[in-house]
Amino acid sequence: MNSTIAVLYKILGGKLGTLAIITIVANLTVSNLPTIAQESNFGKISLSTANPVGRLSGSTGGSISLPAIISNMDYRNNRCLGFGDSKPDHILTLEQNFPSLSIQVTSGADTTLVVQGSDGIVRCGDDTGAQKDASIVDTNWKAGVYRIWVGSAAPGTQRDYRLTIQPVTPQPFPFTVQF
Repeated sequence: MNSTIAVLYKILGGKLGTLAIITIVANLTVSNLPTIAQESNFGKISLSTANPVGRLSGSTGGSISLPAIISNMDYRNNRCLGFGDSKPDHILTLEQNFPSLSIQVTSGADTTLVVQGSDGIVRCGDDTGAQKDASIVDTNWKAGVYRIWVGSAAPGTQRDYRLTIQPVTPQPFPFTVQF
């Protein structure tokens, strides 16, 4: 018998069975894990000033409703959509704050994006303009760990994709004014 289980068994005076104590210890251990999982289906990437652009690839294909495991709406009231796996597709670590980031899926198919930060903020994206691929362009990305899911519009639809994460640079004014 494991020493932790033996101590609990002794403290509880044998009132709970060994199986019940093992279940309690297992639940305590799981509840002490970090809130952001460090595992992903297709890989991890870190971004910093020295390395500001990230490219990853993977494939959609899960059958779990992403809103059911993350949120129906993001912090800006965008609908979270799509189907994927319960495990995130990618883990993004921002080594510093980024004033603005773009996360873009390229697959040629109808994809969705769900991003959850270690601070609990959820960002969701769907169709980008005339494209069916998803993207998120947002401001105020804090340093930390982000879980990224690339979903499909229909459950079990497998599509290979490329994910590009990069800072958004301010665009110059599109015309000049002459007096």
